[in-house]
Amino acid sequence: MTTTRDVTRQDGPKKVTGAASYTADYNASRQLYAVLVGAAVPNGRVTGFDLVDALAAPGVVRVLTAGDLPAVHDDFTTLPSPPLATRFLPMQSDIVHYAGQPVAMVLAETLEAAEGAAANVGVSYEREPFVNPDTAVSVPPSPDSGYGMLAELEFRKGDVPEALSGAPVRVDSTYTQPSRHGNPMEPSSIVAEWDDGVLTVHDSAQHVYAVQDTLAGAFGLPSDKVRVIATHTGGGFGTKAFVWPHEILGPMAAKAVGRPVKLVLSRADMYSIVGYQPLMEHRLSLGADKSGQLQAIAHEVDNVTSVTDDYVEFGSVPSKSLYAAANISTSQRVRRGNVNLSSFMRSPIDGPGSWALGSAIDELAHALCMDPLTLRTVNYADNDPADGSPWSSKKLKEAYDQGARRFGWWNRPKGGTRDGHWLIGCGMADCTQGQFRFSSQAKVRLQADATARIEAGFTDIGAGSTTIFPQITAETLGLDISAVTGVSGDTKLPYACPTYGSGTTLSMGTAVHNASRDVLRQLSEALSWPAGEVQAEAGQLTWQDESKPFQDIMRSAGLEEIVGTGAFELPGGASADAGAPGYSSRTFGAMFVEVGVDPELGLLRLRRATGVYSVGAVVNERTARSQMIGGVVWGWGMAAMEASHFEPRLGRWLSQDLAGVPLPVNADIPPDIDISFVDEFDPHAGPLGAKGVGELSATGVAAAAANAVFDATGRRVRNLPITPGKLLDALL
Repeated sequence: MTTTRDVTRQDGPKKVTGAASYTADYNASRQLYAVLVGAAVPNGRVTGFDLVDALAAPGVVRVLTAGDLPAVHDDFTTLPSPPLATRFLPMQSDIVHYAGQPVAMVLAETLEAAEGAAANVGVSYEREPFVNPDTAVSVPPSPDSGYGMLAELEFRKGDVPEALSGAPVRVDSTYTQPSRHGNPMEPSSIVAEWDDGVLTVHDSAQHVYAVQDTLAGAFGLPSDKVRVIATHTGGGFGTKAFVWPHEILGPMAAKAVGRPVKLVLSRADMYSIVGYQPLMEHRLSLGADKSGQLQAIAHEVDNVTSVTDDYVEFGSVPSKSLYAAANISTSQRVRRGNVNLSSFMRSPIDGPGSWALGSAIDELAHALCMDPLTLRTVNYADNDPADGSPWSSKKLKEAYDQGARRFGWWNRPKGGTRDGHWLIGCGMADCTQGQFRFSSQAKVRLQADATARIEAGFTDIGAGSTTIFPQITAETLGLDISAVTGVSGDTKLPYACPTYGSGTTLSMGTAVHNASRDVLRQLSEALSWPAGEVQAEAGQLTWQDESKPFQDIMRSAGLEEIVGTGAFELPGGASADAGAPGYSSRTFGAMFVEVGVDPELGLLRLRRATGVYSVGAVVNERTARSQMIGGVVWGWGMAAMEASHFEPRLGRWLSQDLAGVPLPVNADIPPDIDISFVDEFDPHAGPLGAKGVGELSATGVAAAAANAVFDATGRRVRNLPITPGKLLDALL
């Protein structure tokens, strides 16, 4: 398929003018505003409430507690996890497992009344000792944690202990990274209304069908009795990928009071109700011969999770995916504590894993007195290191070459240099991300006026899907993209894949492409032309030397509309997989950065960055570049700024708003972030030849930054983020 690689965003005008509608913009008739009351203790139980002052406030209708809400249906216990985030649902008992856990809900005629009354709800507790997850003892995850589909908890290939003991050069290091919250611009929210046993919700979500199935299970309803709408979602980053307690509590409250309920989480609620990337500790051992060939890789990881559920962040996966080694072992453990459940965050698995592995490889290169890029090429994996499977496509060598040339890697001053009082250093790291494919369906409606409409329930979270899918249909049908519109984010539409896992373009794009091809097939049949030989251009169908406008074809056939249907179906009817059978599917890239370090103040500055990526076919280079630049900024935040700290005395998140979280702003990011893609087509991914890019962009940046800091200063920082205090300590 030939694509135009530089189509501008079709949703841009709506979003910058405020015309786009988000969940919190929707208001139902007679709705009540809900505000949650969070637990003030990290562990214990509720012993009583004082509701007198709250109920006396003007506009307050009800204050709901556990006894006022319906119990979840037995089907709730059978729901898959994911997409259900946690088996523990607040306000079903008096038990408290973490600070901020909802224990009551105020319903009022106005938001202001609900907020004021929530501050006056008195709650009595019986406190119990709590466990700090950051310092808890790591233990094996529960075998039924629900995330085993992502990776193996334990992986063994060869004899790692023997290979390490005999390796001439060895590196043993521990790398840590803190918990981080995603903080999307739009907080999570839901508007729930019941009508004659049918539940309709407007939700800020990344997959409306997961919400539909979860709510159906929670209330014991057939799925067709639940409708979920998410026209636009203002950022997700994984925070809105799972179904969280507020998405069930809102409809429960609406059912309890017999009126629609609107619940928009506060910024503090976003720290205690939805997920975050957990604190992780990586213990890595690498052994190599004197030529740099890896003899063994051992990678042990543990991450923070809650006392109610195990979330496993499989940060060890890159260690069995990037480099050729005869002996590899990886393992995953968790630290359970009194904190809300952690979850996916851009980039899960490979983002944390590439930080640790990319740093360790750099340490090994210096131990060998070898260039870090040369060491990577020595250990280049032509096949999947874990099982020997061929790659569905891989052009990482080309990415290395292009990136090194564009950045000037081979001409850089090694060991750092100076720019005035700044110490200047360069570093590089690999980027990689596993690929997921999801079953998807779509309809394309061609009208007699040669305009088309796409119908599919995918969720727009700002990544470019509302541009890419009309682009695919426009190119397939030979229309201008302005003639193609779309409707999405509604469970009444054809089933669409989730907008996470870097699988949207591959999965949903294929379904749209096939639906568009089905339109061409029907046009061809109306003329008795062979469908496989026709061409579409400028709203005309051409075969051999004859052309017919779409309007003429449909008019002569008496058709006002042609409806094409398409699907992306996976082998065995699976709903998701990790690539075509017999192949390993990943995206790859190389990240090069230059940093400046102020040795007196401990300041760290990003001066320039170059990323070159192997991602299959690029459907739209403009939106793909935008994704990659955003990911580099995200990765810099991980490297140098962001951390969510657990307060060990109070047992809660220390800062629960944006005021206490440093985030990269324009002044932190140089204008010359250089992004490019190698020319590639993955024949095993689907007819588009494309793979995902959204999460890949956030991998490799933190390791490249830390490696550049070492180049500038000769000091290794192994604990993210690299803040002034850590730099000054390292330089003493």
